[in-house]
Amino acid sequence: MEETTNIIIFGILSLLMVAAAVAAVISSKIMRAATYLLFVLFGTAGIYFSLFYTFLGAAQITVYAGGIVVLFVFAILLIGKGSVDITHTSKLRYLAGLATSAAGLSLTIYLIRSTSFVTGKFSSAGVSMEKLGNTIMGTDKYNFVLTFEVLSILLLACMVGAILIARKK
Repeated sequence: MEETTNIIIFGILSLLMVAAAVAAVISSKIMRAATYLLFVLFGTAGIYFSLFYTFLGAAQITVYAGGIVVLFVFAILLIGKGSVDITHTSKLRYLAGLATSAAGLSLTIYLIRSTSFVTGKFSSAGVSMEKLGNTIMGTDKYNFVLTFEVLSILLLACMVGAILIARKK
């Protein structure tokens, strides 16, 4: 029964994420596109939580949904372009987007078909706080210090991008 519930939750979240992603791409208003992006990021966090990856879910909400989207919205509102239509795109861009989407879909289908997935139950045994702390702050192969450094560089790049967008020309 629990597996069926997890599959239903995953299906609902993935459908909502796909719908929000499509809406973000085809939206003609910048603020609506940023809002739809926020829904996609929250859906990703929901999938992490349904897989019992609470740390990744919390990081997803904090870093991406809480940080990057706020920077995007701040930059959009700062330059006062929240209501500008972005419908002026050429046919060449549509074709390039279609080709890129087809290539991504082909790659995804190939990777799914060529990968053997492990099917089985995972144990959710508790982990001691000392081991968790050593894993997060360690510098060995399966530790997460590098992840936090990459996230800090990503947030710095987003801040610089928001400043460049907001800067008057």
